[in-house]
Amino acid sequence: MEASLLAKKAVDVASEKQATNIVLLDLREVCSFTDYFLICEGETERHLESLSQEIEKNLAQEGISLHHREGTPSCGWLLLDYGSLVVHIFAAKERGYYQLDSLWSDATPLVRIQ
Repeated sequence: MEASLLAKKAVDVASEKQATNIVLLDLREVCSFTDYFLICEGETERHLESLSQEIEKNLAQEGISLHHREGTPSCGWLLLDYGSLVVHIFAAKERGYYQLDSLWSDATPLVRIQ
């Protein structure tokens, strides 16, 4: 699956599962290790896990394998690495702390869903 379609699919799944503050960044011009970041928030630890499981399940149904997973719901940050797409699922406090949106401010925002 083309990287842009993979990213769009992940955004759709996150939105359907009620993720908040969804941002899709195009990093192709500013980053060498991935093409897109999807950054979103969940409300509770259970919601964080549900978001990650649903994204993994839906992308697996498309034949897309997860390369690497980091974090736990209890630490407030889950990372799903698909190579050309890296998904960051945060609790609000951790997202504010790490400020990936600001860190990667040179990237082109493609989607913003509040």
